[in-house]
Amino acid sequence: MLSDEELMRYSRQILMPSFDIAGQETLKSARVLVVGAGGLGCPVALYLGAAGVGHLTLVDDDAIEVANLQRQIAFSQDQLEAAKAESLADRVRQINPLVSVEAIAHRLESDELVRQVSEASLVVDCTDNFNTRFALNRACVAAKVPLVSGAAIRGEGQLSVYDSRDPESPCYHCLYPEQGNEDLSCSEAGVIGPLVGMIGASQAMEAVKVISGVGKPLVGRLLILDAWRMEWREMKLARDPGCPVCSDR
Repeated sequence: MLSDEELMRYSRQILMPSFDIAGQETLKSARVLVVGAGGLGCPVALYLGAAGVGHLTLVDDDAIEVANLQRQIAFSQDQLEAAKAESLADRVRQINPLVSVEAIAHRLESDELVRQVSEASLVVDCTDNFNTRFALNRACVAAKVPLVSGAAIRGEGQLSVYDSRDPESPCYHCLYPEQGNEDLSCSEAGVIGPLVGMIGASQAMEAVKVISGVGKPLVGRLLILDAWRMEWREMKLARDPGCPVCSDR
């Protein structure tokens, strides 16, 4: 049930016939786990918090550095050396005090990662390393929790949704094998600031679609963005029948 304050705050979303009060109530009841509070995680958390997702858990073990401020738009100069997860949680609370926000300022591993994923309605992967992405994917497949995955580096980004509740959906491992992938960080290769905002905002939109059931999420599709040419390409993704993670689900 939405309060009068919530009806006013979310009125622009509720006005859409396809979304309506039912969509807003679904957002309110959702628990979203956002792993990574950097360039992607900032817009994801801000938009999902503002949209009225009932509970957000923000995870990041890093602290704010001056080089982050070019693209991590939730942070300011006076927050240098503060924990990213806690600072981002505070910013979401400032925007929308009606949502519950939890900060985890350490890396999720083993049993704790499995527990956090299993308690979530949806997971948003805003990380920048393959080990964490593969671990999140395995946990999401095992718990049948949808995963919204995004990545951005230099002037290129990509976005997809993996939903193991859908028998036709591939998982992240179907696209990327664990062997042979090497991490390339923004500190090594560079990244243009607005790109991470575009991909992060798109991840938030996909999360809203999956949670509310409105629209057509990017399940079985991979979007690739060349920001310098402002060109989007779409690739169809199929399940790998031999995938060691999802083939026997």
